[in-house]
Amino acid sequence: MSVDPKPGPGPVFVERRTYRHRRLIDAARMLPVLGVALVCLPLLWISDTGTPTPTTYAMIYFFGLWVALVVAAALLTRHLRDDAATPQDGDRSGDPPGGS
Repeated sequence: MSVDPKPGPGPVFVERRTYRHRRLIDAARMLPVLGVALVCLPLLWISDTGTPTPTTYAMIYFFGLWVALVVAAALLTRHLRDDAATPQDGDRSGDPPGGS
């Protein structure tokens, strides 16, 4: 009786599209962490004279950061949706109903 050899590990390289999709998911997961780090950054601001940074500068920074994070999240979501909407190789969900 022969024993089947154990299957080796999966492929070392994945398709470019799959790799790109995974990196976009990673970027979407890291966006809130980056946002928190950038929101905390004004706490470290000290002017040359040793006085705290004026509140107006901090508020302009916060709103600019907020807009930038919203735009980044929108772009990531758009690209992730486009990748998910494109049928994968071998995926027959895009075929018309009743077709073979």
